[in-house]
Amino acid sequence: MQKQTALLMLCLSFAGEAQEAQEALTDEQQLGKLLYEDQNLSLNRNQSCASCHSLKPVPQNAVAKQVPAFVDPENIKTGGAVSAGSIPDKTGTLNAPTAAYAAFSPLFHWDDVEGLYVGGQFWNGRASDLTEQAKGPFLNPLEMAMPNEWSVVSRLKENKNYRKLFRQVYQLDLNAVPPLNNATTPPAAVADVYQHLAKAIGAFEQSRVFNKFTSKFDYVLAGMTQFTAIEKKGLALFNDADKGNCAACHISEASTDKDGNIIPPMFTDFTYDNIGLPRNVKIPNNPEPNLGLGGRTDIAALDPDGNELGKHKVMSLRNIALTPPYGHNGVLATLEQTVHFYNTRDTLGTVSDNQDAGFAKSGWPAPEVAQNVNHDELGNLGLTADEEKAIVAFMKTLTDDYQKWGKDRRVPPGTPSPFAQVKPPVP
Repeated sequence: MQKQTALLMLCLSFAGEAQEAQEALTDEQQLGKLLYEDQNLSLNRNQSCASCHSLKPVPQNAVAKQVPAFVDPENIKTGGAVSAGSIPDKTGTLNAPTAAYAAFSPLFHWDDVEGLYVGGQFWNGRASDLTEQAKGPFLNPLEMAMPNEWSVVSRLKENKNYRKLFRQVYQLDLNAVPPLNNATTPPAAVADVYQHLAKAIGAFEQSRVFNKFTSKFDYVLAGMTQFTAIEKKGLALFNDADKGNCAACHISEASTDKDGNIIPPMFTDFTYDNIGLPRNVKIPNNPEPNLGLGGRTDIAALDPDGNELGKHKVMSLRNIALTPPYGHNGVLATLEQTVHFYNTRDTLGTVSDNQDAGFAKSGWPAPEVAQNVNHDELGNLGLTADEEKAIVAFMKTLTDDYQKWGKDRRVPPGTPSPFAQVKPPVP
């Protein structure tokens, strides 16, 4: 029996290695990875996409030190809500969400059937897809802080490897871009190169690096292992429309494609909601609350009654245990605190702000945006303390690389994803 078990583990290990070999990054994705990690593309050559969406694990605990969370490692270590920018003492005003599984968000659109906005990137969906999202941070004065697209392209030209790769991947000659000058209108080549820079980063974010489907949940869904009793209880509560009701927005049901293949759930419906989060007064300079979807000028023009104010994107719960703090403003410190907020927001009592000693214990502060708060699906769930713990236990099964950290003989190291066929949609 021991020999058979050892042989099985060896075969699975070879299968995992074969899968990884088959899923090697394309040339475009390799270029995207280089760009994603390049600090030279920020004003002071000190920030990159990876600064706020790290490719490396953060050793907060035994599991996390093996699994990348694709968020800002400093926020995980310190509990800080926002990320430092390229310029000293400049920070963002929102909590950087994980880049994992972002490729599965549909293009931003209005759903006539449901009567709401769906998809897009960023907390307010202002970028329709990954390519448009990748364009933003380079020019954001609170992030990478480059003055314009031409300056970013000029940094690309400095790099011999980029000159080679842009020609190889996109047939673009970076040397053909004129030197940066004070012209008010940049040459057309600048926009072309900048578009392809963002396209390469988006292609990298569509790779298996970010979209693994190797959580315990995935292996259970494939029939390869089982939940513990508390995890099973947590899933039942998660799906219970009369109690936890988490699945109302964080959809947990698998679907099938046209060929009958199982598509694991993304644990989001990609919509927007105001869950009534209180203001996070710990953010540097205590900025005014972000109005989310309704704060966009294009949406506001179509929404004179302000029905979209305070609504932020419902993010995927995959790898949620790895990504504290929580919420668009990072006001909730732990996963346990987050579930407690959803359960007791309207019943616990009130405190002044999140620096109050009674925060999350004796009360919650008022919502930062009082309009459009969702009172139908959260705020008074009636969960006991043990039921809250069960939901947290279930959500921890959504952490990828279970074959590495799970210590489960049924899913030994090297076990490939049971859903390797699942790819992000091509925009």
